[in-house]
Amino acid sequence: MNIETANRLFQYRKKHNLSQEELAEKIGVSRQAVSKWERAEASPDTDNLIILAKIYGVTLDELLQGESEPEVKENPKDKVGVGEPDPDTNYVHTDKVSFKNGIHVNSADGDKVDISFAKGIHVDTKDGEHVHIDGSGIHVQEADKTRVYTTDDGEVMVDEEISKCHKEHHRCSAAHKFPMWLIATAGFFLWGFSGWCMGFALSWVCLLAIPLYHSLVSAIINRKADHFAYPVLCVAVYILAGFLLNGWAIWWLVFLTIPLYYWIAEMSKNLLEHKNKDRE
Repeated sequence: MNIETANRLFQYRKKHNLSQEELAEKIGVSRQAVSKWERAEASPDTDNLIILAKIYGVTLDELLQGESEPEVKENPKDKVGVGEPDPDTNYVHTDKVSFKNGIHVNSADGDKVDISFAKGIHVDTKDGEHVHIDGSGIHVQEADKTRVYTTDDGEVMVDEEISKCHKEHHRCSAAHKFPMWLIATAGFFLWGFSGWCMGFALSWVCLLAIPLYHSLVSAIINRKADHFAYPVLCVAVYILAGFLLNGWAIWWLVFLTIPLYYWIAEMSKNLLEHKNKDRE
């Protein structure tokens, strides 16, 4: 079943104030079957389509293809294409915007946005993606897959992929909340005031731990080595080696490892993507 038909079934059910359980009982199927129809994961057979059409008081064509549009007399101005000047005004036709009973935008590319207090928020793209937020709940469709929707009980159902990203985001946020800035600043002042090993002349290196920590967290959680601030690490190593080991003349070689590091990171990334594709 295509996305448009699935969404039409969803809208018809909500329009008639039927829950998935109530509709399933009328048809003689399970609630899960109705849920799959409305998420475009399965299609009702012919008998069930006929029953649905009778319940909603529409024809099969209206149920599957949408309501037929009334015949409208052709206006010569309608033949003016997008981006072409109107012969009467010499203005160029682009998008359509209306503020009657809300905000309504029809773009030249086929995208539509409708916002009103009565009907809620409805966004439809030419690629078949849409977002509907109204009294019946939330329904987000991306390509050929439902990403977010609300059940009759008000529970928000989220696609597994989005849920996984959401969990990873929380993990990353928790790790970033660790007060590394405070620890690095404390280390800077303690080292500086102690006068140990050149004091403030070298203790500022502690502050480089802040970007190193946060970039390391991002690299580990996202499994992307190129997120790590490796050049900052090279600077820290060079400074410490220069002051402590008097290695200014030789330790500059550490900077030559920067392109090598990112080459290895890119190779690892490609290898990981290849393995993921093989698993799929």
